[in-house]
Amino acid sequence: MKIQDYVIVGPTASGKSGFAHALAKKINGVIVNCDSVQLYRGIENISASPFAGQTDKLASGELDGVPYKLFSVATLSEHVNVSQYQKMARVECDAAHAAGRPVVVVGGTGYYANSLMYGISEMPEVSLETRARAREMVATDRDAVIAMLPPDFTATDPQRVARALEIYLETGRHITEFQRTERVGAILSADDTVRVLINPDPDVVRERIAARIPEMLAGGALTEGGAIIRSGWAPERAIGAVELVTYLRGGCSYDTMVQNWILHTNQYAKKQRTWFRQKYSPDVIIDHIPTDADLDTVIRNI
Repeated sequence: MKIQDYVIVGPTASGKSGFAHALAKKINGVIVNCDSVQLYRGIENISASPFAGQTDKLASGELDGVPYKLFSVATLSEHVNVSQYQKMARVECDAAHAAGRPVVVVGGTGYYANSLMYGISEMPEVSLETRARAREMVATDRDAVIAMLPPDFTATDPQRVARALEIYLETGRHITEFQRTERVGAILSADDTVRVLINPDPDVVRERIAARIPEMLAGGALTEGGAIIRSGWAPERAIGAVELVTYLRGGCSYDTMVQNWILHTNQYAKKQRTWFRQKYSPDVIIDHIPTDADLDTVIRNI
């Protein structure tokens, strides 16, 4: 008998984590993270991890009896790319299926979610020296680096820009050439996976973001910002981290930090909505903050 899996994505603060938990609880599923920032340990508040305020439960890897996989599994001194993520996810998905349990993938990094269903394009190995050189170039003059990349490379996130540059420096070929090659390594069967997009009205998401960030600060986000500084982890990799680090280094007032964090989170949510509209093919769209009533709609999609 085939196992029905679920992939739940949506913009930040859309309610996807709570919905995924309720779904996994109902179907005896295993939750697998597909948020690139929630992979890292020590920034659970900044990343809005389900373990924020409950890090004592990380050792068990469970919340309310539901197994949670790939949350807080990397240190801030590490860098996990999509290929490494895919390998880790394969282990967890295979283990869940071997136990006869469905997988409930949840997160806001659509590229990671799609990699589980459709695979990824194989990329060449890059030396540590080239990687360091690329990151230094991006840090000193990102605009000049972007100008070196092809017109069909549209990402502006510093990590993705650095990845594109290191591929070019190492091979003399642009990353977009490799991205057009056949994808490999799919883990979940697209035919046996229900793809869910949770996409509430942007005004609702903005209200939730404005309310959530003060809660994240009260939960310990400032301490996590200090840990980022000490570790050397690039704060550009997480919304909120740049703002916290700037504040902790005396670059802005507390109120400015909060307002900038809210502003940039809203901008990120808008980018997520655009990405999901263009590159994600949902079977079910929930256009409001999900409730238990939506569980039956999703499960009936089998």
